Amino acid sequence: MSEISESDTQRLIDGARAAMDGSYSPYSRFAVGAALLADDGRIFTGANVENSSYGLTICAERVALVKAVTEGVRHFQGLALQTSSGRFVTPCGACRQVLAEFCADLLIWISTDEGVRKLSLRELLPLAFSPADLTQ
Repeated sequence: MSEISESDTQRLIDGARAAMDGSYSPYSRFAVGAALLADDGRIFTGANVENSSYGLTICAERVALVKAVTEGVRHFQGLALQTSSGRFVTPCGACRQVLAEFCADLLIWISTDEGVRKLSLRELLPLAFSPADLTQ
């Protein structure tokens, strides 16, 4: 796992905060913004998009990842999250698994108005199911 510069970290945090403004969360009123740093330096952002059929809601992390993957990006260094809750909130289990498909060592910054916490995806999902598990 490579370290990310302070300037890239700040770009991620700022991107997540800005992305939160795009949240469509009329049911939970729980807005989330995500910013994902690709190995090539580009940042892809996303916000959660709820649906009245709750199971069809998509998280901000997966929105950012899908945007990146559809642009041909497959390798990532870091992710920042910002929520409207004011609490430190980590990615849900589904997002952890989807992120692990592309970068099991992903660094994650959780941002609130109180500060920022740094952790890794491996800490959140230590025994992720991976493509290697599909080989015989």
